[in-house]
Amino acid sequence: MVAPVFRDELPTHVQGNYTKSPFLAVGMRRSYGDSVINNGNTLIDMTGLDRLIAFDETTGVLQCEAGATIDEILQVMVPRGWFLPTTPGTRFVTLGGAVANDVHGKNHHRVGSMGCAVRSLGLLRSDAAHQRLHPGDPLFHATIGGLGLTGVIADVEIALTPIRSAFLDVERIPYGNIGGFFAIASESAGGFEHTVSWIDCANGGQSLGRGIFQRANWCDDGALVPHRSKGGLAMPFDLPAHTLNGTTIRLFNTMYNRLQQRGEPRQRTHYAPFFYPLDSIRNWNRMYGAAGLYQYQCVIPHVCAQDATEELVRVIAASGAGSFLAVLKTLGGRSAGGYVSFPLEGATLALDFANRGAETLHLMARLDRIVAQAGGRLYAAKDGRMPAIMFQSGYPDWTHLNVLKDPATSSDFWRRVSY
Repeated sequence: MVAPVFRDELPTHVQGNYTKSPFLAVGMRRSYGDSVINNGNTLIDMTGLDRLIAFDETTGVLQCEAGATIDEILQVMVPRGWFLPTTPGTRFVTLGGAVANDVHGKNHHRVGSMGCAVRSLGLLRSDAAHQRLHPGDPLFHATIGGLGLTGVIADVEIALTPIRSAFLDVERIPYGNIGGFFAIASESAGGFEHTVSWIDCANGGQSLGRGIFQRANWCDDGALVPHRSKGGLAMPFDLPAHTLNGTTIRLFNTMYNRLQQRGEPRQRTHYAPFFYPLDSIRNWNRMYGAAGLYQYQCVIPHVCAQDATEELVRVIAASGAGSFLAVLKTLGGRSAGGYVSFPLEGATLALDFANRGAETLHLMARLDRIVAQAGGRLYAAKDGRMPAIMFQSGYPDWTHLNVLKDPATSSDFWRRVSY
């Protein structure tokens, strides 16, 4: 691994001796699978390139180095009344990584993915000098969501969104089944910027797909208080493998469902617990035991989203492998144009499975068939086992990325799905 701290060091690593083995630029490496792994080859750690270069207080356009994290950007920008246009479920990712995975958030139905707000980006390749890319350039659209395979993103110019508070007015609505989710989501799309749902994937029968829907808009009270970067709880050890089983997961989901229905249905909530609930628990992945976890996230086109989601949850509940934290939300039709960007108009379901070896892989293969039949696809940023045929059928434009990728880049994921 190499770790540059100034941008003028990048050509040495990208165009010099390190191109003798395939390289891959990485940030905080929060992806769940092998899209940030490059076994036996070179990783370029970009976290040292974390400077904010320029900011226009009038337009909200920020230019910063690709290694700057969402955590660092919000610490500086929230007190000034600005927020990122969208955000994933953790703030401990770099902006370059967010662009390379074209991340989406709870407001995709309003603003699209991260790539929709990118004005330009600086790219360094092994076979070309530093380039400035803009929307409309084929290489730009290969880089947005391109998993770092078109070269090294050196810096990003992105349009932030104005806010008048660091708090949101959050409403929680319980629903009894998946049909209830889709009814509330349709009702909420026009009047709420942020929508998301916790869904119970462990209990079947009449409770199949019950959950808690959250919808929120920014407050307007002038309280521009940034989050605290440190502190919080930590998972000190790996839980024993037998701790997570069908019974304990169903019990947890039942208790969580009841707990969420208590208290006031509307609350003023700071952006940190609303957008980043798991960031408050360090090493939370240890609750899945030493064997780790798989995250499974799919998106189903709108036309068959409800039926396919019901079938997915039915299979998961019957397996006894449900998740502590399962998320269901809708995505809108706005696209950044990335050739292998994940979002499409419909519904996306994300959940964690404790790694039980062949049993877990067999379950996910069953889910794959449901997703593929519905015309959906899986999220490469969350994937650790997607078959090549599933990737290629879900992303028919993947060949455009294959043509435009840097000849000196690679990853374990790409070697697995691109043959």
